[in-house]
Amino acid sequence: MCVDNTPPPPGRLTRRGVLAGAAALAGTSAVLARAAPEASATSAASLGSPGRGGDVVVEGGTLLDPLTGEVTEDAVVVIVGGVVRAAGPRGRPGTRTPSGVPVLRAHGQWILPGLVDAHIHLNTATEARDAVLKGATSARSGSTNFYQDVAVRELARQAPERAPRLRAAGIFVTPDLGDTILADPDLAPLARLREGVRSTEALRRVVEVNLARGADTIKTRVNERAGLPEQDPLVQVYDHEQLSTIVAAARRGGKGVLCHSYSEKGCHDAVTAGIRSLEHGAFVGERTLREMRRRGTYFTPTLTAIAGLAESSDPVLAERGRTYLPVLKRAVLAAHELGVPLAAGTDSSGGTVDPIGREVELMHAAGLPALDAIRTATTGAAKLLGFDSTAGRLARGFAGDVLVVDGDPLADLGVLSRPARVVRAGFSVPAA
Repeated sequence: MCVDNTPPPPGRLTRRGVLAGAAALAGTSAVLARAAPEASATSAASLGSPGRGGDVVVEGGTLLDPLTGEVTEDAVVVIVGGVVRAAGPRGRPGTRTPSGVPVLRAHGQWILPGLVDAHIHLNTATEARDAVLKGATSARSGSTNFYQDVAVRELARQAPERAPRLRAAGIFVTPDLGDTILADPDLAPLARLREGVRSTEALRRVVEVNLARGADTIKTRVNERAGLPEQDPLVQVYDHEQLSTIVAAARRGGKGVLCHSYSEKGCHDAVTAGIRSLEHGAFVGERTLREMRRRGTYFTPTLTAIAGLAESSDPVLAERGRTYLPVLKRAVLAAHELGVPLAAGTDSSGGTVDPIGREVELMHAAGLPALDAIRTATTGAAKLLGFDSTAGRLARGFAGDVLVVDGDPLADLGVLSRPARVVRAGFSVPAA
């Protein structure tokens, strides 16, 4: 779970050159060059301007609004400049097809907003594109090793059809930075710390470097990793005071914290320290869930990742997955019944991107009604990411991100993992 090692980019990397350096690692430099071949003759200011979205009309399908649960047959969604101009039944004012705009016919299919993956590790342009093809048109990074996610965020602004709209987390605030200490020269002094990143000063330093690099959120941990057989996910690596230091440093920069957690004590320490969202959380208890509801703390269980452990060829990981998954499902249902906000996240990493639709299926398997499961990857996740006026719905003024599926998702959530067509910011992209 949570980000595999990736080689650092070549050459000296400075904060001023973050996008160029991270783009080289993420494989985005060539993409941006193709998107703007005239770059040598273009000012730096204009290169920083977001790319314009596309124009398209999706018509004839059955439209689902996750917020209200309303189902509209023979619907029309008009997208101009990457933004929804109108969405509703054919004949409603504004749903007339503008002259010259391409039409995507969805007769016999269902139309939903693009999905949101609230926990994913995108290290390359290929992975970013794959996430879009599999239905994730918006996402939150679960951290990367060398600020690739900052570059992917910029790629999404310049060429939205190639990457999901992204909240970047930068590097993991963890006791042992490993090679990630090379991500920024300002981290180099931490190399001499015998006990790693544990002191108040060291914790603040990593958070501050992340904020200086432009991170939108901060990622830390309270427990060891589940995806490494030599680690015990119930062992706590940061205490309440250390977690509070991380949260306070993030808040000074106006950012929230997502926290990798497994044990009940670790989960409770993280929540009471003030994190924004609890990640994984297999053994979170009722006491902590009630505190989460009181505080509005989100739960991102990453069921897909835990289910993946059960399929591992490593016997330790396979047994861990088989043990943790039913426990986590019960925690998800308890959270839902208590009113804790849930967000869908796959924790995809290591070059493999899992469809976010699979996480929605697992939410349903945990006991959520189909519509509520869909909300964890639309309105719910969008609110966690601060995209609640942009993503998660197809309504006037929202982003032109569309998922077209071959069937009724309220009857068969499996269709979300097999999109027939994805539209990202008004650009139609082929199915994965």
